[in-house]
Amino acid sequence: MKILVIIISYNFKPWIDRCLGSLSTSDYPVDVLVLDNGSQDNSLSYIRTHYPHVRLIDNQANLGFGKANNIGIQLALEEGYDAVFLMNQDAWVRENTIGILARLCLSHPEYGILSPVHLTASGKSIDPGFSSYCQVKEMSQLPVYQDIIPLTFINAAFWMIPTNVFRHVGGFSSLFYHYGEDKDFINRLSFHGYLVGYAPNVFGCHDREYRPVSEQKFLHTEYVYHLSEYANIHYSFPKAFGFGVLACFKKSLQAIFSGKLNRSLDYLSMTFRLLTQSRKVLLCRKKDIHPQLHNLFEP
Repeated sequence: MKILVIIISYNFKPWIDRCLGSLSTSDYPVDVLVLDNGSQDNSLSYIRTHYPHVRLIDNQANLGFGKANNIGIQLALEEGYDAVFLMNQDAWVRENTIGILARLCLSHPEYGILSPVHLTASGKSIDPGFSSYCQVKEMSQLPVYQDIIPLTFINAAFWMIPTNVFRHVGGFSSLFYHYGEDKDFINRLSFHGYLVGYAPNVFGCHDREYRPVSEQKFLHTEYVYHLSEYANIHYSFPKAFGFGVLACFKKSLQAIFSGKLNRSLDYLSMTFRLLTQSRKVLLCRKKDIHPQLHNLFEP
């Protein structure tokens, strides 16, 4: 199984050695592609010097997570890779992780996404976000007697995806620039009959637990949540409009009744922003329901 590891980077330097170093020691051979979104540090020159085997694409601008990944996915399809392993720049894997996931991909083609257990940077505990998805708080609670545990969602820090899946589902949606891409992709994946799961016997570390959530980030997360509901092809369009646009407007009204005028204005602004995306949402929903009738990857 020929695998291309795709990493989207931006000011990658703090994690380069742990991330790329872990791939260098993988017991399963992989090719590595780093797509840089306009880094302002010296990560590009560092990669060229210390990891010359890594293929590097300098986008010279921040294309966002989804659009940059689509470039790598298209290359994987054109160059005959059997799977891609999408991996965050602030993440690293153990030696056996990719090999076991590759074996599971071959034996369980019904899975469109397979992931390892996500650990914190120390490697001693389960990442809090991942814990909320899998409902396992302690490593001792992992169901290690099973090969794969199905879930409804896993964030895209570590995704093993057979390339054939993209031929059925398409790439990441242009609706989402940063955040929300993973939720939208999983919605489409499940719509087209694929499962999502994790292997409880393999691990990756994700260095994100000490990052504070700013007000701006919270509001952006709220926006992309409602946008992903608006675009969700599991819903009829009226239902999607209700869960996406009207639910956001309802939060604005609730904030007024709670005496939070500024927060009400935030949600009202989000509501109008969602409405301005309506034409694009409709076009994307049509493409996502019938991807074989459209380009797999939008420009």
